[in-house]
Amino acid sequence: MARQSVLDMPVERVYPLLLQKAGRKGRTKEEVDAVIAWLTGYRMEEVDPSVPWGAFCENAPAWNPRADLIKGKICGVDIEGIEDPVMRRVRQLDKLIDELAKGRALEKVLR
Repeated sequence: MARQSVLDMPVERVYPLLLQKAGRKGRTKEEVDAVIAWLTGYRMEEVDPSVPWGAFCENAPAWNPRADLIKGKICGVDIEGIEDPVMRRVRQLDKLIDELAKGRALEKVLR
């Protein structure tokens, strides 16, 4: 069975994974939603859950111009070195959720 790319997975499949990642460390849905809203401009209750995650990131209504300040590695991949702009956005969001899950203060996560 072929692996499905995260870009093709629907929001309804990826979003709960982000909540779970943060929740394991005691972070709340509200904090995850705040990170998503800051980076993308989305309010999660208004998002169509069947939209592919790649389209969710690519068509964000207000991608934060400070997203370029998100540096480092996520899953062993250097964010600054990702050439595909959609995958870079996916990894930037994942990095912020990862920082939140690791206990970083929300104010610091939202650069």
